[in-house]
Parts: sequence; structure tokens; C-alpha cells
Amino acid sequence: MNTMKQILILQTGGTIAMREGNSETVDFPNNGMGLHLREQMPELEKLANFVVHTLFIEDSSDINPTHWETIALHIYQNHELYDGFVIIHGTDTMAYTASFLSFIFKGFNKPIVLTGSQIPLHNVRSDARRNMINALELACSDINEVGICFNDKFLRGNRSTKMSIGDFDAFSSPNFPPLAEIGLNIIFLNKEYKSKPNFEFLCRWDDRIAIIKVYPGMKPDYIAHLIESDVQCVIIEAFGSGNVPVKSAYDLIPFVQSCTNKGKTVVITSQAPYDAVDLDKYANARLLKQAGAISAGDMTIEACVTKMMFLLGQYKNHDIIRSLFEQNLAGERSI
Repeated sequence: MNTMKQILILQTGGTIAMREGNSETVDFPNNGMGLHLREQMPELEKLANFVVHTLFIEDSSDINPTHWETIALHIYQNHELYDGFVIIHGTDTMAYTASFLSFIFKGFNKPIVLTGSQIPLHNVRSDARRNMINALELACSDINEVGICFNDKFLRGNRSTKMSIGDFDAFSSPNFPPLAEIGLNIIFLNKEYKSKPNFEFLCRWDDRIAIIKVYPGMKPDYIAHLIESDVQCVIIEAFGSGNVPVKSAYDLIPFVQSCTNKGKTVVITSQAPYDAVDLDKYANARLLKQAGAISAGDMTIEACVTKMMFLLGQYKNHDIIRSLFEQNLAGERSI
């Protein structure tokens, strides 16, 4: 591995850039300028020639698609100048950002590595130092993935989800193995997905999406307003392999049918993080399919949301959107 590659590090905020306050709180310092990596982690200069650009400093719960576009445009404008990219990001929405970037950078042949920490870098017990070192090393590699580097693992971004609030092992990739494990050396385990040779930057998106989490006792009346709304896609987090209530006052099938009749796309995903939705298995799920709903397969909710935003931004025809959603575009689904 060439340890002196040219790497661009983008700061966007997150816990890693915060400091501890009183009563076990953490917040950004008053100047809101983020990290001073050369001063705080001089060892990074032994790994690569890097430049740090601060795009914004935000708690990642405030990140939205306009921030994703800012990050994406900055990478695109600098993509010929650097060998790899590291994005310092808060953990709460890191998987959404990684997933979105995986769709809009079609055929990108350089690593884009997102990382952060559960404890601020300023804290002596922080996991930030290890994560930053690992992320910078991965950005110097030849793997052409958008991924999340956390707790000695490198996960495909559009397969990742945050699983823990308090553990250093914050992220998991439920239905896809890690791309790399990091110990004394970086061991690449999965290079199955290769980008296409022709690079395209497709940064158009549409966030007219609603997510509904089904629960016992939920009445369709509570969500009926979506039928006449401007929402273009309704994502339903169903039970198990794709089941919803279909009896009495709790029957969701008429709602789904009304949405599809209005030209909206209805996606069925699962509240269970592991395995895949199957709309052919159970009678209730088959009714959803008959009403026009489509399956998210084994995609994470983060991938479902960002993929649909991406597709809605590229196309107006919902038949095309539905067809492409059910395909594997960037390594985000196997089923």
C-alpha cells in the first residue's frame, strides 16, 4: 500500500468533533470549527498526504439531502486531485449519507470512507483515534467502495445500519459481510462489487417520501392523508417477511391500493434487520403485492430511503422507478 497518497478529508461535524460539558453532555465548542487534525493527531501525517476541508459542523441528526449534495459536489469537484476521500460524520445518520453517495457516484473508482466516533476525540477514552487511522489507511487502498469504517471493520455503506447507541461497535451490515477487517493488517474480505468503468455523477434527488412503521392497533385513518398528499413514495416497515394487518378496522390493503392508484410507489420493508422481505410467502403479504406494493428485498431502511430519493430525482415514470428499485444498482441488495 502506498502510504503517501493524496487524501481529502471532509469535516461535517458529529460527536467526534464535540467536547464534554457538564452532566455528561457533549456539544460543539463555541467556535464550531471542528477538529484540528494535524495538531490533535500528528500521526496521521505518517499515513498519507492529506488536506482537510470543513464543509459544515452539524450534529448528524440535522443532516438532510442538501448536506449530502454539498458533500457530493465537493468530492466531485476534487475527484481528479485526490486518491481517496474520508468523511468525518456523526453516527446517527452516517449510514444514510454513505448509502446516498453510493448511488449518485456511479462508476466511481476511488474509496470514499465515512467515519466518526462514539466519544469525542478530546476524551482520553475516545474511539476516534483508532477510527480515523483506519479510515485514512482505507482511503489509501484501491477498493472502489463507499463504506463505513468503524470499530476495526469496513462495511459497505448502503448495507450498513446503526445498531448501538453506547457500544464502540456501533454499526452492522446485517445481510452482507464486512468488506474488510482491521487488525495488525487490513484484510479485504469482499471485493465482489466492482464499479462500472464509466464514471457518472448523478446528483439529483427528490425527498417526497413517507415512512410508516406498522404496529398492532394502527388504523389506516391515521395515515389516510398521505393518499392525497404530494408524497411520491410510501415505505411501509412491515412485520417479519412483509406482513401487515388485513382484517377489520386495521386492514392496510385499501390504503396501499389507493396509493398505487394515485401513482405513488409503495415499498414494503421489514422491521427485522436480518434476512429479506418475501411478498409471495404469506397470504397477507400476497395481498400487498396484489395491491401494487413492491419488495425491498434485503435492503436496509437507509438504502430504501436514499435509493428511492435518488430514483425519484432521476425519473418521473413510476414504472421505471419500480423496476430499478427492485434491481441491484450499487451492491445494495442481493434479493
